[in-house]
Amino acid sequence: MATEETNQCREKYPMKGGDGSYSYAKNSTYQKGVSDAAKGLVTKAIEDKLDIEILLSPKTFCIVDMGCSVGPNTFSVVKNILEAVESRYRTHQIPEFQVFFNDHTSNDFNHLFKSLPLDRKYYALGAPGSFYGRVFPNNSIHFVHSSYAVQWLSSVPKEILNKNSSAWNKGRIHYSNSAEEVVRAYEAQFAEDIQWFLHCRAQEIVCGGLMVLIIPGRPNETPHSQTLPSLIFELLGTCLMDMANKGIVSGEKVDCFNIPIYYMSPQELEIAVERNGCFSIERVEIIPQEQSHANLPEKARQLASHMRAATEGLIKEQFGEEILDELFDSYTQKIQEKFPTFQSGKGINFFVLLQRKATK
Repeated sequence: MATEETNQCREKYPMKGGDGSYSYAKNSTYQKGVSDAAKGLVTKAIEDKLDIEILLSPKTFCIVDMGCSVGPNTFSVVKNILEAVESRYRTHQIPEFQVFFNDHTSNDFNHLFKSLPLDRKYYALGAPGSFYGRVFPNNSIHFVHSSYAVQWLSSVPKEILNKNSSAWNKGRIHYSNSAEEVVRAYEAQFAEDIQWFLHCRAQEIVCGGLMVLIIPGRPNETPHSQTLPSLIFELLGTCLMDMANKGIVSGEKVDCFNIPIYYMSPQELEIAVERNGCFSIERVEIIPQEQSHANLPEKARQLASHMRAATEGLIKEQFGEEILDELFDSYTQKIQEKFPTFQSGKGINFFVLLQRKATK
């Protein structure tokens, strides 16, 4: 069947499309820096672990970038993967390449495909749909890549939107420094979602195929409240509450607004992979982070612009478009004021290489 069992999840709002000042295309340099830092790891993974004997039979080598957004980062990633695979095939006939660009159906695929490199060595196709459900036929994909995507949950945990629940997250937009019940609700949603993600990929990836995940997360054993991403979201939440106190937005709407993102630890992911049982963990490694040399105002502006590119769709749906400029101007100012606090926040980006096990 074309559609096997899928997780029930509503469509999310993707990264801001187009090529305007606040677009993801122009405000994803940090993510590109992380992907660039992981290029050597991706190349090494293909060189060491891509099993030519298993993958010799297909005439077409199929690659997927899940959570591709609108470029240009995805094109750089795909180019690196293709070059590494070509090198791996150097003593064999190089196959044709088919690359699927996957993201939500509301992703700006028009901008993505208008930006496709003219010198590409692959056939490009869009693959719209949530990766928390099936996207491809059984045993059809040889290499899956996903960077800065699986931290997004399929949905906000239902408990934290229920006023009668002990997990109701009143006055906050994320789980940082929230009640333990809120944190547990996010943890449970993550555990369910990551199992669906792994289950679906296990059906789609051929035996011996590889999957690379680049994930923003937190060090093992680090409380969520001490992580840099949580501090960043908490600050954005205070800006919304300030606007609610001024009567610019509804306080009730803030109470019902939560960001569906969870920052996992490497250990949490490893536990999920072992529970799934279809993949072997070939490598887990922390990706070194480059330090920005920009001055404080520029750092604040860059961070606020990156956050706007990622969350504008969600915020606009809840509060309307008219608040965006004021909200992110306030956010930029607060980042400058609170920047020393950010220095204490702990955060990592980590690389995970998984290989599809042979079926029994």
